[in-house]
Amino acid sequence: MAVVRRRWFQTPWEFKESVLFTAAAVVAGFLIELATSGSGLALPRLPVNAIALSLFATLVLSIGLGFRNTPVVEWFGGIPLGLSLIFAIALLSLIGGIVPQGAVSSGSLAAQSGINHIFSSWPFALTIILFLANLGLSLSWKLVPFKMKNIQFILFHAGFWIALSCGIFGSSDLQRLIVPIEEGKASNLGYTMESDTPQHLPFSVFLHDFSLEEYPPQLLLYDPHSDKLLMNKSQAIIEVRKGATASWMGLEVLVLDYIPFALPGQKGIPQPADRSTGIPYAKIRISAGSVQRETWISTGSPVLKPDAAALGNLFLILVPGTPKSFRSAVTVQDNQSHEVMANLEVNKPVTFMDWKLYQMGYDEKAGRWSKLSLVEVIRDPWLPAVYLGFFMIMAGNILFFWNGIKRTESAS
Repeated sequence: MAVVRRRWFQTPWEFKESVLFTAAAVVAGFLIELATSGSGLALPRLPVNAIALSLFATLVLSIGLGFRNTPVVEWFGGIPLGLSLIFAIALLSLIGGIVPQGAVSSGSLAAQSGINHIFSSWPFALTIILFLANLGLSLSWKLVPFKMKNIQFILFHAGFWIALSCGIFGSSDLQRLIVPIEEGKASNLGYTMESDTPQHLPFSVFLHDFSLEEYPPQLLLYDPHSDKLLMNKSQAIIEVRKGATASWMGLEVLVLDYIPFALPGQKGIPQPADRSTGIPYAKIRISAGSVQRETWISTGSPVLKPDAAALGNLFLILVPGTPKSFRSAVTVQDNQSHEVMANLEVNKPVTFMDWKLYQMGYDEKAGRWSKLSLVEVIRDPWLPAVYLGFFMIMAGNILFFWNGIKRTESAS
């Protein structure tokens, strides 16, 4: 019996046509990038992008319901094309993960082809649009006529469509700015990481106080000639506390006393002081064979020089501890005198209007004496829709496992 091979583009179309179509779409996208000198695709902002997405969704659903028995439409909403497009998206995302994304020489191949901004390039945009159309068509066929047995499919695929489309179409409305504020002052100017041009915010942030907590300071040996810290690789970093010991190259060091906040007193003996002005002091005993000596060392501050123990050509120094936590006491106020007082901390955002404010950084050179706080402000009006999509996906997965458990129980 002779085997008749299916010819190219013989209906119904399958994977060969799907792969060829997907490859042609990606190539067409790169050709558009080359023709436009790698300018990429600039997405519109609200409300234009929301209107465009609504029209696109309406068009896909109308075609799916009105032409569901058309061979081309059946193929366009089928699994072969969907898998081909998913592979293309994964490949383009891999390129975006390997090739550095950012500004490059305007005449380079990366800039001309758009691979240095792959996620805003024409090939990525065309592939995503085609995949959303494919997913939307398959979803429309399960929506009408509606059947309860299709609810798991509808939840998962509709959630995926909503999360992906809103994440892509709404990316142009995402605002992520950094607001530098000095203590006792207010600011309504934000900056992006890419530009020094300030952007005006619809509210101002007043910084009352910035505070930082540090871990205990550390004992280290410093070589001023090589400007290096000498530390045995097998030795853990020594945090200063009363009774702590350390050893370097035949030297034994014992911490006799430790004052976390102190200022220089008479005869060089530090006296406890307020946290806002005091610095860490440690009284140490250095033993080299039978020779011992005791001295005070300190971390220093922007207004006080550090005290170190000279050991020949080396110095035993006290290094400030790493930051443990830092926070900013702020008042956020808009033009209508609506205000919120809050303490901003890392990973503990405060919501004002439709913005989220995060504690981002400070003047690291000044340390806990910093009078500058860096506050990150983020606005993403599409985020609730993306979350809705994720919750629908989770609901679909839960229903899938629940149905699987029920089938297993009934089979047993």
